Parts: sequence; structure tokens; C-alpha cells
Amino acid sequence: MDLFDLSNEKETPKGPLAARMRPRTLSEVIGQEEIIGEGTLLRRAIEADRLTPMIFYGPPGTGKTTLARVIANTTSAHFEQLNAVIAGIKEVREIVQRAKDRLKYDSEKTVLFIDEIHRFNKGQQDALLPFVEDGTVILIGATTENPMFEVNPALLSRSRLFRLQSLNNDDLKRVIEVAIEDKERGFGNYKVSIDDSAVHHLVDVSNGDARTVLNALELAILTTDPNEEGVILIDLPTAEASIQKRVLQYDKSGDQHYDTISAFIKSIRGSDPDACMYWLAKMIYAGEDPRFIARRLYVHAAEDIGLADPNALLIAQAAAYAVDFLGMPEARIPLAEAALYLATAPKSNAVITSIDHALSVVEKERTGVVPVHLRDAHYKGASKLGHGVGYKYPHNYEHHYVPQQYLPDHLVEKKFYNPSENGYEKTVQKRLDYFEKRKRNET
Repeated sequence: MDLFDLSNEKETPKGPLAARMRPRTLSEVIGQEEIIGEGTLLRRAIEADRLTPMIFYGPPGTGKTTLARVIANTTSAHFEQLNAVIAGIKEVREIVQRAKDRLKYDSEKTVLFIDEIHRFNKGQQDALLPFVEDGTVILIGATTENPMFEVNPALLSRSRLFRLQSLNNDDLKRVIEVAIEDKERGFGNYKVSIDDSAVHHLVDVSNGDARTVLNALELAILTTDPNEEGVILIDLPTAEASIQKRVLQYDKSGDQHYDTISAFIKSIRGSDPDACMYWLAKMIYAGEDPRFIARRLYVHAAEDIGLADPNALLIAQAAAYAVDFLGMPEARIPLAEAALYLATAPKSNAVITSIDHALSVVEKERTGVVPVHLRDAHYKGASKLGHGVGYKYPHNYEHHYVPQQYLPDHLVEKKFYNPSENGYEKTVQKRLDYFEKRKRNET
């Protein structure tokens, strides 16, 4: 029997299930209790129709556009909508003009919802700012990016921020339940039976995204023939076929990109090889640029390990070369090897503190004349100026070392490099102690 023969025009709503099941009122919204639960600021503002500029931000599928549509169904103001991906300054100006006319002739406010507001460039956001500021439009923006980085600070300062979280497992189970039972917009007119194991899989793999779980549910139902009793049975194999790979919320140009690499490097710095493998796997799974990962390993090898293990820099360099030479997926192995080497290596930030200290001194000093005995004595006429006179060639002395002044006069006693007690830097410190003892003995 063909599943589609069971339905008629009345029983089968048009459009994707995720679009049909979009909540229309606050009572239909599932999840986000922290920001729209009873008594919350946003809920009171929506119910009282006293809206101020606001920006919703959070991962995909958490209800940002849904909340905007709920507001559209609730407010007495006229509701305008733009998608920043395809709209420009021209469309903004047209909406602003209509908003001015409504306010002037009908005393009617305008709510302007801009989806993907982070896609507006600075010029487009600047064009909108005066009309948000004077109340011509009440702005509601939605973005998956951190607005602190992507939204004009002036626009941001005039808006209230609401962060939406990924839905939890109970929320997603409720989303599935409502979609199966709803006769108007869901599959309530079908006989659907879904195993607990199938629900668990759909919830687990959708990773907090209501849109993803609804898309998978719809695919499972519409591609499964009813049994002899006319029941569409959704078991675990059917659920697995409808959504096989976990959805990973990871935008390579947004917060997840920077937060994940930060967690990766901090795990290596903290000498936790298990955590560094997890974050590396997450980046690889999400399709992060392996060259970006290799560059960060390269920096970390010098910044947080340095001379505690000089081989770290070479290992990082080898991994960077392997990324270009091998490509993915093979390059995951040398990347993992390098990450593990760095995570388990002795740590020292003496290299970075020494160069940064030196840079700060150079930036502030008014002089820095090279001592005469250190100046280049090879060019014509240098000897007449006394350049190089008095320089002692270290290889002519015991252990290829001889005490002499290498810093400018005003920095003779200055210390920039202080080795740690970790790894190879112990050996470095012993050598420096020997040099210091020779200095004291010969002065």
C-alpha cells in the first residue's frame, strides 16, 4: 500500500513539517524557559506589547525566528521582515519610509525583524541606526553569531540581548510528541507509532536543534509504508536511516570556531591529552581548516613549551608540512601526533615572556646605542672609527665562552630570559649559572 494513498488534501498540510510546526503563540513555544517563561522580562514585554529593540542570538534551531513570529502574532504594531543575506540599504530605506508614514498618519508603530543580522555590513547597520534610535522602527535582530563581534556597537548598545540555548532532550521529545499528535499541522491524522529507541536516536543525533529533529521525523514517516493495520511504525533502524550523522553546530567563521580552538589550545597548555584529542576531533569532524589547526599548534609550541622541549617546534612544523603534503583525512594522524606531543611535553612560557619584556623595554627607551666593540668592523672605514675594537671571540676561550658586555650601557644588568625548571630548560639554567659564575670570577 502506498502511504500517500492514505492521505487527502485536508489531511496533508502543505510545506515542510518544521515550518508547519513553528509556534504561533507563546503557549506553543517549547523550551527557552529562562527567557520566555512565566514572569520573565521578555514574556512580560511581549504580552504587554511594550517592545524595545532586541537581538536574539544562539545556535540554529533554537527558536530565534520563531520568537520573532510569535511577536508578530502578538503585537499591535505593523510587522516588517528582512533577511540580511539578500536585503540591502535600499530595502531598509523603503521599510523606514513606510514606518515613518504609518507613525505620522496612523500613529502605528513598526517592528522590523532582521534575520541573520550579522550579515549586514557596517554601512548597512549604520544606515539603520538613526531610525532605531529615534523609534521609527523597533528592531528585532536574529543571529547565530556573537553580536558583540558582529553587530555595530552603537546598535548593540540600544538593544537588549537575549541568548537562546540549544533545546534539551526533554524539549526535543516534546517537539516530536506534539508533531505526531497535531492534526492541523502535524501527523495527527496518520497512525504513527514510534519506539522509544527511535525517539532517543532522533533526539541524541539532532544535538539540540528542533528543526533537525522535525526534518528527520518527517522523512522517517513519509518514507515508511504502513503495516497491515495501517500503522506507520518508526523503529530504531528507520530513525537511523533518517538521520545518520550527528549535527554539529560549528560555524567556521563564528564563535564555535574561536571557542573550540581556544579550548583545544588550553587543553594542550594544561597537559590534558584526552581533552586535546576531543577538541581536535570536534574540529576535524566539523570540517575546520586543518591548516588553521596546524598554525595554532605551531604558535603553541613556541609560546607555551619553548625551550622546555625544543623538539616541540619541529614536531609542529612537521605536522604543518604533513597537512599540505598529505591532505585530509590522512593529515588527521600527524595533527593528532603533534597535539599529543605538545600536550605531554614539559611547559614553559619563558620564550614569550622574554621577548615581550624586551619589546616593552625597546618601546619605552630613548636610547639603545650599540656598544663600540659589538659594531660591524667589516665595512670600509669602520676600523678608523674603532668599530669592533675590544671584541672577544668566544671560540678562542674555554668552553667557547668569555664574559663581555653585550647589552647597551643602560641595560647592563637587565634580565629578559628566565628559564623555567621544566624539561630542557633545567639544562639551559645550568649553563647560564656557569656563565654567571665565570662573570663573577673575572670581574
